Amino acid sequence: MKNFDFKINQNSYKVKIVSQENNKIALEVNGTSYTVEMAKEVKTKKTPTLVRAASKRPAEPIKVNPTSSKTKIVAPIPGTILSLNIKVGDVIKVGDSLLILEAMKMENNIVAEKAGTVTTLNIAVGQQVLQNEILIELE
Repeated sequence: MKNFDFKINQNSYKVKIVSQENNKIALEVNGTSYTVEMAKEVKTKKTPTLVRAASKRPAEPIKVNPTSSKTKIVAPIPGTILSLNIKVGDVIKVGDSLLILEAMKMENNIVAEKAGTVTTLNIAVGQQVLQNEILIELE
């Protein structure tokens, strides 16, 4: 099975492990056969498994502040702006499609959660945005 070279008190030993069953090992030391019994059984190491607990609450959509006169639409995930469906001055209603955001090769339709008038567009088609970056401001 395995060969080892030991040096103890200036003496060299060639040890060859012939076989191992549970806690008994057959070996040869400098050509002489021995059977030894280990004090404890050899335990094999187990690879630990990472277990992640499930989330205790479901994912919540981004909420807008209903009492504020200005509403900021932010990027829910990082991605690239594929198209803009609005321009400054447009009046939008709840549920209107504002833009298409591509993230991880998927197109995400970003819709209005609050009605208002578009006051600021901080993005352009083809621009890459980060998560929570302000895309549009409504009044």
